[in-house]
Amino acid sequence: MPGTEWCYRSVVAHPRPRKLVLIIEDDLASRRMYAGELRQAGFDVIEAHNGLQAVEKASEAVPDAIVTDLGLPGIDGFELCRRIHLDPKLSQIPLVAITGRYFSPTDIARARREGCHAVLLKPFVPDDLIAELKRVLDLQRGAAQLNSYPPRP
Repeated sequence: MPGTEWCYRSVVAHPRPRKLVLIIEDDLASRRMYAGELRQAGFDVIEAHNGLQAVEKASEAVPDAIVTDLGLPGIDGFELCRRIHLDPKLSQIPLVAITGRYFSPTDIARARREGCHAVLLKPFVPDDLIAELKRVLDLQRGAAQLNSYPPRP
């Protein structure tokens, strides 16, 4: 039946939804470059230029991953990550920090304590950011699958 075939095709043809990434960077040129590269790699992207705007956008959109500069004006990236990590609605979102200012082992350890799953040091090539995002999203998916199994008796 032609109508049935069309319905079947329309259901099967829908692509898997693209992952939504919130990118927070106060430097406009850098933010646009990162966003463009992520879109080209198949991600949907929303942008914020400071920590306060990022908290609002994250709460509204609940992205699949967040990429944040640590050296933000106002609420810096460390505080932003802490707030996201403590918010039950957002706490499972993987966080990737990018920084050209906070690169000592102490700074990186602090970023991890505040909830970052990865830290990339500037300058980096966009492929590094894309690979890191895919890695943390794969880890999150694997953890979710493990948690979906019933407990052993």
